[in-house]
Amino acid sequence: MKPGLWPLNPETKRIRSMSKVHRFEDLSIFHQARDLCKDVYAITKDGEFHKDSRFVQQIHAAAGSIMDNIAEGYERDGNKEFINFLYIAKGSCGEVRSQIIRASDVGFIDKDTAKKLYNDTLNLSKSISKFITSLKESSITGLKNK
Repeated sequence: MKPGLWPLNPETKRIRSMSKVHRFEDLSIFHQARDLCKDVYAITKDGEFHKDSRFVQQIHAAAGSIMDNIAEGYERDGNKEFINFLYIAKGSCGEVRSQIIRASDVGFIDKDTAKKLYNDTLNLSKSISKFITSLKESSITGLKNK
């Protein structure tokens, strides 16, 4: 997507630090998932990785699933359903982490890239867990009701 077509400027920290969430694009975890997804697509563009189309499809689907489940859960309006979708997003994050290990093991990506992406998936998983905990502890029944 061309930079001008995205409704939020990813460099704008104001959107990420807002106390009120108006749409899923305002969520920090969505931005983390988006960055991870872009990085996953970047590592699969060339070389041996690119030639393994089944593996490429799997890792693209798992990385996209993180973003998509955050978005879909948010759009459901209630915390209970949102939390379920966040658990699915967290599971997909673990799937990407496993695929990063596999890609490194077979030599599709170098160790430094693998380490960075591995840590990114761990951090995102922790962020999603913290967000789930905050939703569970909240008396608000849905983010849109804030």
